[in-house]
Amino acid sequence: MRSFFCALTALAVIGLAFWAYRENYRTQEAQSHAQSLQSQIGEARQRLRVLNAEWAYLNRPSRLMDLVEINYDKLGLLPLQPYQFGKIDQVAYPAPPLLPITDPVDVSSMEQQP
Repeated sequence: MRSFFCALTALAVIGLAFWAYRENYRTQEAQSHAQSLQSQIGEARQRLRVLNAEWAYLNRPSRLMDLVEINYDKLGLLPLQPYQFGKIDQVAYPAPPLLPITDPVDVSSMEQQP
């Protein structure tokens, strides 16, 4: 009986060692994956900063005014005037949809009661 418990204990130790070995490598793989994702996030943030800087550079008022002056004949752009803006009560909203008729009543076949 003692040898059975020793063998059982040895198998339990081997099983736990195998489990710990697998968990160790799973943990290392998860950590490397997390580091990879962090570096991708950093690169994406860097690209976003560059794109925001380019957008700000391209939308400079002086550059846009130069483009308007160059393309004035083709585009016919004029400065905005206050009368060109509408009011909220001038917006035509769509009419609400009609509700479906679920229980119709036929009134043409009804007789007049005296």
